[in-house]
Amino acid sequence: MLLRIKVKPNSKTDEIIREEDGSLKVKIRAQPVEGKANKYLITYLSKVLGIPKSGIMLLKGESNSFKTFEIGAGEELVNAALNKVIK
Repeated sequence: MLLRIKVKPNSKTDEIIREEDGSLKVKIRAQPVEGKANKYLITYLSKVLGIPKSGIMLLKGESNSFKTFEIGAGEELVNAALNKVIK
């Protein structure tokens, strides 16, 4: 499954927000320095989705705030996990 998100690094808290247009925005505490935010984001998504980090691959947006991930899980599982934590 592909997951497209907008990332806001250097936030006070980690949280996932659904925007008015239905897109996902993920706020993370990590700073966007030398790939640290990307690694942190994969770890955070792994915990939220309940899948191993190896099941999450960054496809696009390594140095951009808009990112596309390949999630190694079914769409139903991903949506159910996200709906539990979305604000």
